[in-house]
Amino acid sequence: MKTEITTIGNQVIASFEGRLDTAAAMQTTEDVKPLLEAAGKEIVLDCTNLEYISSSGLRIFLAIRKEAAANGSKVVVANINEDIRQVFVMTGFVSLFDIK
Repeated sequence: MKTEITTIGNQVIASFEGRLDTAAAMQTTEDVKPLLEAAGKEIVLDCTNLEYISSSGLRIFLAIRKEAAANGSKVVVANINEDIRQVFVMTGFVSLFDIK
């Protein structure tokens, strides 16, 4: 699992690549810490290259959303594949996030 954080203007973009499963969750939690300090910016979770997300990965997304809301930031989930979209639908995450 690879996570890359990029800042462009008023957006902080986290690009995920690989499988966000239980084994990758601990490192990914560390990798996304800069997102938690992005007060007032739009946070984009770019899932173009994300192949799979487990419940551990969903918890990470939820923690980012919770911290972002507390800091006045907005979270957008972008470019999810159909399998991940189905996970979001089944878990109700589709109503928690702005999905592009």
